Amino acid sequence: MATRPIVRFPDQRLRQKAEPIIAIDEEIRTLARDLTETMHAAPGIGITAPHIGILRRLVVIQLETDPEPHIYINPEITWTSSETARHVEGSVSMPGVTDEIERPQRVGVRYKRLDGTEHGEEAEGLMAVCLQHEIDQLEGIFWIDRLSKLKRDRLIKRFEKLQRLRA
Repeated sequence: MATRPIVRFPDQRLRQKAEPIIAIDEEIRTLARDLTETMHAAPGIGITAPHIGILRRLVVIQLETDPEPHIYINPEITWTSSETARHVEGSVSMPGVTDEIERPQRVGVRYKRLDGTEHGEEAEGLMAVCLQHEIDQLEGIFWIDRLSKLKRDRLIKRFEKLQRLRA
């Protein structure tokens, strides 16, 4: 396992659609392990292969209450609830800034596991937020795209200021 460098906003790879994974081989299993380690080191609760510059459809999520990470290969949202909820979101590619995003409260997701089996699950609360956030990333939709232009512009300025202070 290895921690890999995280692609930082405004890198254009964060705006590109990730390619489906055809074969689940040792390369993909290693990528999943490296993503998990990179997510823990960031720290974060969700990460995608595009966050480390690899445009493949792989997501790792591990909430505080989860004993093991959840690994999603080629995940797709199959349904969303009409009820919505607001939740504070951020990104390992844009550390130090967060904002509130409104999303469906519950979702259904279809994906493959590392052993290649098809699986489906329903999620609500924070897990539903994470799945939508990370699947958006696989589609090339960065989380700030869900903000109004005014909020997005303010957040980008705040992030740029943080970057200058860290330099």
